[in-house]
Amino acid sequence: METAHTTYLIGIAGEEGFLGHVYYGPQLPDDNMQYLMRLDEPPLLPECNSRERASFYGSFPFEYPSAGGGDFREPCLAAETPAGGRSCELFYEGHGIFAGKKPLPGLPASFGEGCTTLEILCADPVLHLRVTLTYTVFEGSDVICRSARIENAGDAPLTLTEVLSASLSLDNRAFDIITLPGCWSHERQIDRRPLTFGKQGAYSARGISSHQFNPFLAIAEHSATQEHGLVYGMSFIYSGNFIAQAELDSCQKIRAVMGIHPDGFGWRLAPGEVFQTPEAALVCSGQGLGGMSRAYHDFFREHLIRGQGKHRYSLVNSWEAAYFDFDHDRLLRLGQKASEAGIELLVVDDGWFGHRDDETTSLGDWYVNERKLPGGLKRLADELLKMNVKLGIWVEPEMVSPDSGLYRAHPDYALQIPGRTPTLARNQYVLDLTRQEVRDCIFAQLSAVLHSAPIVYVKWDMNRALTDVFSMGLPPERQGETAHRYMLGVYELQERLLAEFPDLLLENCCSGGGRFDAGMLYYSPQIWTSDNAEAIDRLGIQEGTSLVYPLSAMGAHVAACPSHTNHRSTPFATRGQVSLPGAFGYELDLNKLSEEEFAMVPGQLAAYREFGPLFRSGDLYRLASFRENHSYDAMMVVAKDKALAVVHYLQVMSRAQQRSLRLTLAGLDETRRYRERETGVTRSGAGWMHGGVLLPVLDGDYQGKMVVLEAVD
Repeated sequence: METAHTTYLIGIAGEEGFLGHVYYGPQLPDDNMQYLMRLDEPPLLPECNSRERASFYGSFPFEYPSAGGGDFREPCLAAETPAGGRSCELFYEGHGIFAGKKPLPGLPASFGEGCTTLEILCADPVLHLRVTLTYTVFEGSDVICRSARIENAGDAPLTLTEVLSASLSLDNRAFDIITLPGCWSHERQIDRRPLTFGKQGAYSARGISSHQFNPFLAIAEHSATQEHGLVYGMSFIYSGNFIAQAELDSCQKIRAVMGIHPDGFGWRLAPGEVFQTPEAALVCSGQGLGGMSRAYHDFFREHLIRGQGKHRYSLVNSWEAAYFDFDHDRLLRLGQKASEAGIELLVVDDGWFGHRDDETTSLGDWYVNERKLPGGLKRLADELLKMNVKLGIWVEPEMVSPDSGLYRAHPDYALQIPGRTPTLARNQYVLDLTRQEVRDCIFAQLSAVLHSAPIVYVKWDMNRALTDVFSMGLPPERQGETAHRYMLGVYELQERLLAEFPDLLLENCCSGGGRFDAGMLYYSPQIWTSDNAEAIDRLGIQEGTSLVYPLSAMGAHVAACPSHTNHRSTPFATRGQVSLPGAFGYELDLNKLSEEEFAMVPGQLAAYREFGPLFRSGDLYRLASFRENHSYDAMMVVAKDKALAVVHYLQVMSRAQQRSLRLTLAGLDETRRYRERETGVTRSGAGWMHGGVLLPVLDGDYQGKMVVLEAVD
């Protein structure tokens, strides 16, 4: 398989048909590289050395490894028979190649033209399992998507106890492992460390992809930089429990795997039934971390995000402006101020429904609180439209409050373990979305609300992890399916919502950035990046996020000051600049801004209108990281046609020396000439990239500057 810059080779070894990984890396002119499987080295193939079959299993680079045969590394597939046996062996049976790709029913998945799919059929003749390994090659994006389809072709049920989406075998080359750990308000911090012996990586068993880890893993040469060196990336197109793991063994071989986390997982596969894994998107970049990021950005924008072309509203959200304390008149005053500034959308956050005045009530009761909003959302939306401001709302459809009509009528609708006191978090329970009647109940309420008023935007929140993972709707032998079936239920709800309201702009959220993953991007073109919108903290959060996800996906707002999360004060202009590259908006009370601050809003909105299309489609180059240098941060975005570029520089800490900072640029056409808009200085692309731009010492901490370069020939 070949993309524009990479080659992926699979080999079939021995008479039995062992499927082996041969090579994944920079493009090769050769196709006969089977020697890399080392079949002429001990312990040799079982047909040549049957006494060491277990040793062969322990060293062979299986393309899709299974459990129980002597391979003690992490498997991709493990199955338990009714007798309790767990051994599984897969052998090659055949393959097919076709243009395009098939959808994955019920799952978010890549799509689009310009791709080719390889399907490899393997089988276990004892368990009567048929395993189809799918590889879709997106040639132009340098991405290969992998998934697996498991079919029980026998006459006895099996339980899949582990079924991952992809495995990758590499020879160690002084590699580093890169993950994106974090916590609430501090998500996706870049962690890079040497890859050492044993198993290491990222995971979630919380029922969500989580604040603590992101479903992403990179393996990079120790010498790899932003623009140079070899980097492998694995990104999981899924939003629930996951494992993203690299394992270095004593023979200096690496096995990297990605898929649904096996802890607590058990999928009963009756005769004739099929299990489909989510996709893992693989990238190999010879142009360092930046090359990997740009490959993912293009791929997600072109082949995963279905709403990429939807209008991206500039907005103001009511949460930090009012929290629960609002009524119709207060929202109209906020809307009037938004109209004066030129903001397009007012989002009414938590508190518009049921009898909700705090976090203890009403989740699950999705009808308008007319005590706060007499005349409902329709009256509010109509009055806002007279001001040329549209309406959006916040919802949390996956949750239910103990103090709610829904819970009083249907306490069994919440996930709970029989005989145990249900576990509260944020004063709420998780609805059992594995059950169709629960999903239908919630969807009917949401649909009625959205039909009641001209609502153009929905922020879908989810504010806690899954506990008490037990479904009243599943039999005992299928309880291990609950977490995955829950995630399929969330996907079904969002799919139904978008099908009924195709023009709706959906933004996903999970207590901030707790479910910022590729699976969610399939349903919402933008995701709330973090509840921490403070500018300096956001530098690290947005840098880590941009390692995998495009700028267009990052909800980024100018928040109140001092910050409601860390109490830091930063200039209004700085907050605007840091937020500008993302899905731009405001998270504050516009009526409390000073005259000087409010006067800046139209200029910020004008910049968003002008440069938003560039940020949503251009190539990102990270020039400097405050996380690394503790002084300043810089990035630039270059248009695909190289005609326009914006350099985004922030001086976080002022410097004692008064000499200017020389910042070399990237991504320009060396042969073209570019004029810097502010000064009129014109140089060649080579001059800007190799000579750089001189940035003066700015007056104080937290000061920013944008440099706009326009091609003049």
